[in-house]
Amino acid sequence: MDKLLIRGSRRLAGEIEIAGAKNAALPILCAGLLTADTLALSNVPKLQDVATMQKLLRQMGLAIEEKGAVLELCGRDVSKLEAPYEMVKTMRASILVLGPLLARFGEAKVSLPGGCAIGSRPVDQHIKGLQAMGAEIHIEAGYIHAKAKRLKGARIVTDMITVTGTENLMMAAVLADGVTVLENAAREPEVSDLANLLVAMGAQIEGIGSDRLVVTGVPALHGTTHPVIADRIETGTFLCAVAAAGGDVILKNARADLLDAVFDKLRETGAVLTSGDDWIRVQMAGRPKSVSARTTEYPGFPTDMQAQLMALNCIAEGSSRVTETIFENRFMHVQELNRLGASIEVDGHTAVVHGVNKLVGAPVMATDLRASASLVIAGLAAEGETQIDRIYHLDRGYDRMETKLSAVGADIQRIR
Repeated sequence: MDKLLIRGSRRLAGEIEIAGAKNAALPILCAGLLTADTLALSNVPKLQDVATMQKLLRQMGLAIEEKGAVLELCGRDVSKLEAPYEMVKTMRASILVLGPLLARFGEAKVSLPGGCAIGSRPVDQHIKGLQAMGAEIHIEAGYIHAKAKRLKGARIVTDMITVTGTENLMMAAVLADGVTVLENAAREPEVSDLANLLVAMGAQIEGIGSDRLVVTGVPALHGTTHPVIADRIETGTFLCAVAAAGGDVILKNARADLLDAVFDKLRETGAVLTSGDDWIRVQMAGRPKSVSARTTEYPGFPTDMQAQLMALNCIAEGSSRVTETIFENRFMHVQELNRLGASIEVDGHTAVVHGVNKLVGAPVMATDLRASASLVIAGLAAEGETQIDRIYHLDRGYDRMETKLSAVGADIQRIR
């Protein structure tokens, strides 16, 4: 099992290329099930979750071919309408095949999903929405069985804001008969990226970027080309890394307009941020200042940046409160950060972080994807050696993180 070895206390300087967004690429890959034509996708990140999704889609009959920097998908020969447990157990995003299969083929059998152990994230909102559109659904032996001759438009109000729920129902609605209105829809940029792809395929969607999506079903979708948006969470992670370790780094292929809440917090820490259309420069001199944050749905501070900000707060001047409102079990990195000398106390959904003058390297263990990133940030800022175990979590969402950090001066290596 691979590990990362980090020798910390080195300033970072240079350029880092930001990859395409994992959370946009996964639903976009599933959109390949909606048409018999070819989708040509660029800026698809090379991640473990993306590879897992491609493997799942291939076994359904979706043809996927890599042509240089472009991934070509063709759904002409899709025939197996099932996502088995052994393919789904490591990745919750596999549920995103449900809507497209049901919409185009009228049938789907999808295992209840797995993934990071950071919260329950139930799929009941997906099921409720599809049932409102006329699907017959029952759950048996850990599988969702769904059937519908043709889905029909409906007004759907989800009980909670759900990103994958919005994406699944939107993909189902594009081929439904009539108009579907999704109220309380997720506004994340990754949802909008999927919507823009669907429109380019011939779908009719109004309200993109808002919490009310109006989808008028069409008989069929066609092929198109589409670049996946830049990964705002990878971008935010590297911004926090530079703020913690100090330095001057330019992030290329980055979208500053997707990170307003993260920018606000980092500027409070003392980081200097400048940006253009596709680049962000972060400069940090001296010790950061503590900053409190509360996670919430986009455009608020993202839950996927909570652990990284907490790592930065560990060595900041002063005390801070980090409140998690999205997932009920997302403080598992606290114990590992404390092993490095951090001073963090957890009280329910809030972590109180007392900044310390320095962290000291130690063996730690990654517990989930973003927790892994927080330990990398802490290791970069710590004195001595930090060894991070279970980095397969990291590989699910970051493309060659150690290579990118090494290129800007970090002493970090993968031990196989």
